[in-house]
Amino acid sequence: MRLTRAGEYAVRCMMYLSHKGKGVQVSKQEIAERADIPPHFLAKIAQDLARANMIEIKQGSKGGYSLLKDPAEISLLEVVEIMIGEIFLNDCVARPVSCRVSKSCSVHRVWERARNQLRETLAGVSLAELSENDSCVPLFPVHN
Repeated sequence: MRLTRAGEYAVRCMMYLSHKGKGVQVSKQEIAERADIPPHFLAKIAQDLARANMIEIKQGSKGGYSLLKDPAEISLLEVVEIMIGEIFLNDCVARPVSCRVSKSCSVHRVWERARNQLRETLAGVSLAELSENDSCVPLFPVHN
């Protein structure tokens, strides 16, 4: 599994909004600049995040994006899966009925365990935890 560019940008966007806090409106331009996300890509990502009820989008010159949930209630897994769908390492795990040997195959169990561990790891990390970590601050450079 490889995180898509959209997934990476969504994580950056959500981390930046988490750093600002729930309900704090931030302009699209500020997020794009500080989180290093192309503005056109940010607009598409924001639509996906808004459809998932993670953020609110306000249009217009005074518009922007704001978190709808407390960052402590948002897991890294939620953000990633909004963008890429449920995480699966291969088709065998995604659709075991299509694999004739999945019930008896020892490799299937390894793929399934690896997938579950990855999902558990991502589910166990909140955006609040990530945004409180001082080492995350360099992710948001100031462009001059």
